[in-house]
Amino acid sequence: MNKPIIYFRGCTAREKETGIQESTEKLLKLAGVDYKILEDEACCGSVLLRTGFLRQAHEQIEKNSEAFKGKTVLTSCAGCYKTLKQDYDDVDVIHISQLLNSLIEQNRLNFTKNNLNVTYHDSCHLARHMEVFDEPREVIEAVANLVEMENIRDNSLCCGAGGGVKSAYPEIAEEMAKARIEQAKDTNCKTLVTACPFCKLNLENPDLEVLDLCEFLVKYGDMDG
Repeated sequence: MNKPIIYFRGCTAREKETGIQESTEKLLKLAGVDYKILEDEACCGSVLLRTGFLRQAHEQIEKNSEAFKGKTVLTSCAGCYKTLKQDYDDVDVIHISQLLNSLIEQNRLNFTKNNLNVTYHDSCHLARHMEVFDEPREVIEAVANLVEMENIRDNSLCCGAGGGVKSAYPEIAEEMAKARIEQAKDTNCKTLVTACPFCKLNLENPDLEVLDLCEFLVKYGDMDG
């Protein structure tokens, strides 16, 4: 990438799941990726768009677009990735799973694979909407053995958090999460990985370790630089 990189953390990683930001920055620095974070980073507008606050969403989009001019925007959040890719004009955006896969292929990140079995949850925004299926799986398989759940890729079950469901209908979101957690437990894996902060937040439970992709790499990847 020839353009300067902005690491756009997104609301969930910035405010609630701060371990995602910490792990992402650790990996970026290890790989020698030059990046900046916006001091006044604000919401991408995804939740506003999905819940009908269109005027406020477009005001936010206009403000962000000015800050993104001439930059490559790296996102932790699948929802941010979809929004920047589909609802903004002329924004060069890449999801962290795509960048990590590229850095591994370039030998800028090197891991020693272990015998850990993990399963992976495809988020709606990243998989079904944007068809990013392979990159997160290849990243996982650089470190561990991937054991697939029953519903995967574009047939994955929604975690229940997106589209304002968790805020408006928390009981429905909880039931949807339970169904997906049961599928994860059926793999006999103890670790569930996802590449979406929203999904991580809603899928957390006492029976499984639920990690963002970057958190997973930092915790289980034997990083030799």
